[in-house]
Amino acid sequence: MVNSSTSLRRAAGIFIPLLGLLLSGCAVGPDYLVPRLALPASWSSSGAETPVRPAELARWWERLGDQELNALVEEAVAGNLDVASAKAAVREARASERQTRASLLPSVDGSSSASRQKSQGEVGNQFKGGFDASWELDLFGGNARSAEAARYATQAADEELRATLLTLVGDVASNYVAARGYQARMALARQTATSQRETAELTRKKFEAGSASAVDVSNAEGQAASTEANLPDLTTAYAEAVHRLAVLTGRAPAELDARLNKRGPIPRPRKPVPTGLPADLLVNRPDVREAERQYAQATAKIGVAAANRYPSVSLSGALDTTASKVGDLGKSSSISWSFGPSLSVPIFNGGELAAAQEVAEASRDQYFVAYKAAVLGALEDVENAIVAYRQERVKNTKLAASAQSYRRAAELARSLYESGSSSFLDVLDAERSLYSAEDSLLTSTVAIADNYITLNKALGGGWDGIVDASKPEVVDTNTGPRLRTASTN
Repeated sequence: MVNSSTSLRRAAGIFIPLLGLLLSGCAVGPDYLVPRLALPASWSSSGAETPVRPAELARWWERLGDQELNALVEEAVAGNLDVASAKAAVREARASERQTRASLLPSVDGSSSASRQKSQGEVGNQFKGGFDASWELDLFGGNARSAEAARYATQAADEELRATLLTLVGDVASNYVAARGYQARMALARQTATSQRETAELTRKKFEAGSASAVDVSNAEGQAASTEANLPDLTTAYAEAVHRLAVLTGRAPAELDARLNKRGPIPRPRKPVPTGLPADLLVNRPDVREAERQYAQATAKIGVAAANRYPSVSLSGALDTTASKVGDLGKSSSISWSFGPSLSVPIFNGGELAAAQEVAEASRDQYFVAYKAAVLGALEDVENAIVAYRQERVKNTKLAASAQSYRRAAELARSLYESGSSSFLDVLDAERSLYSAEDSLLTSTVAIADNYITLNKALGGGWDGIVDASKPEVVDTNTGPRLRTASTN
């Protein structure tokens, strides 16, 4: 016959390893692996304007050499509402992750009660206090997979914040460049119209002297008016760009009007833009990193759905103490306790749990495709931006030569007209061509800066400074327990 101590040792030898297995658990569902994608070895459009060396993305906008632009970027990062919303999403994701991770730990609740009762003719008090504890053993890793998915969701929210900042910096730079471009084009239109008015006045004097026709006078005045007619559209476009800048910085639309009213030069990049290698986009582009984290999150959710198809075990326990006086609860009281596991096994659910796992797997596939699409889109963005930046610089050089030639032609035509050696039609055509060439040159100069901005955005250049996402937008007060009052709303 086996004695009790031997039985106890045998039971312990079986129970302790079993408990260790229960506590360590196992994992179901696929383990996430970062996908390996086939990427080009180099950019097909790289050249002298875009040398293949590591991209210089840190505060790239400062290389435009405009202090006002630098200040506006700083103000936008601090005040933009989209950034504030992305920060709140980060706080939400972090709190959700903490909430999910809490499911891995035991929960303990305390309870107490007091009653006065009559039994067998005697009246007495009864005080009761106790604790209840429960712990779901994560046998198949469902809770761990949930925590894993929540961690990936937090990382995706961080990348969404960085993507919002990248877009913001690019939008501020683009609208600022556009505003300076409209200012330059308005100044050109006014200057050209003034010159054309002077030509019209000269033509009128020639008409009065009998050396010009009324047709020449009408054509001269009509051309000046046509040039002046461009001003309303340019003024509207300028106002829209400035209003957009104000809103991007978190201000009312008109708050930057006076500040930007003074004309400034169109920012222009001075140095080539290094592009690095296509594989760098996997690290530099926040939208690509976000898509990859979302794919990882979807993969972890398959494990959650798969774990729901397996048995679950919970440990629960309770400790209660009862006494007739409060002071006796810890000494002269009756104590009761209970402890034990509970097992839940899915037996029949009509295929619901299997279908839920298939849903998770299909969702994972969609996020994988979305990640591949994000990578391809990023490659396309860079290739297009490289071509646009290079070709616009070539175009700008030709337009500068064109404007210079038309400027000489206009000066010569006006000089010959004043001396009576040329017809007014030569002056009319020369002035019209000159204005068109100079306006096109200004538009191209804006396009160069805009393509520079687009290229840096495509390469993943955004805000790389510290962004504190921990501060709430709304600070609640008087949130503790208090008497409820009638709503005043």
